[in-house]
Amino acid sequence: MELKLTRPICFFDLETTGTNVAQDRIVEISILKIYPNGNKESKTWLVNPEKEIPAEVVAIHGISNEKVANEPTFKMLSKKIYNMIKDSDLGGFNSNRFDIPLLAEEMLRADIDFDMKNMVSVDVQTIFHKMEKRTLEAAYKFYCDKDLTDAHSAEADTIATYEVLLSQLDRYPELENNIKKLAEFSTHKKTVDFAGFIAVDEEEEEIFAFGKHKGRKVLEVLDKEPGYFGWILNADFPLYTKKVLTQIKLSRLNNKLG
Repeated sequence: MELKLTRPICFFDLETTGTNVAQDRIVEISILKIYPNGNKESKTWLVNPEKEIPAEVVAIHGISNEKVANEPTFKMLSKKIYNMIKDSDLGGFNSNRFDIPLLAEEMLRADIDFDMKNMVSVDVQTIFHKMEKRTLEAAYKFYCDKDLTDAHSAEADTIATYEVLLSQLDRYPELENNIKKLAEFSTHKKTVDFAGFIAVDEEEEEIFAFGKHKGRKVLEVLDKEPGYFGWILNADFPLYTKKVLTQIKLSRLNNKLG
């Protein structure tokens, strides 16, 4: 089975210095771009994270500090990466919760105004967990009957993710071969920012999804407790979350002025 596409989709995987979206950095990125006509384009870059890769992380993906010492930084690669994905939807394995939020952070640090307004994302892990509840290696074995011998290599994980999605479409007739439908199915909850700190309620209004104001409307909180906005901007939240919150606040101000 082939994906039914109306625009390209980029499957991608990151290897990083850790799992903190706000603080960690990319050390390898691999992108597999699938075009509506079936053509494929693949790129993999090693990245100098400009910070130490902990030994316990090196033990997982095998990318040492020495290996990336002379590689370009993400900022140096950012325009190439952005140009490859900007006209596409995105796909990955656990990408909605980790890879996309971290990629967005790196893009914003590189002064690229990255957002998902014109994109949807298909998280193959979510489809897998809703259907079978396993890991990527198990998914690859279960769906493709292959062993993922080079796990935690960004390129191998990217290709495996793409192949697993194709097999999922073959196996589950109830899954519609439509990227927007797959994106909806593979989304855990509707959020405004990538990291899930700001969600939307049944009235499609932004609400906080964490902390003491969890479940309350963002604009209501900002009106009654304006200092909360400043606290978030100065705290260790992802840059994209801060960007979204600022946009919500500016939208309210513009409405008042209008």
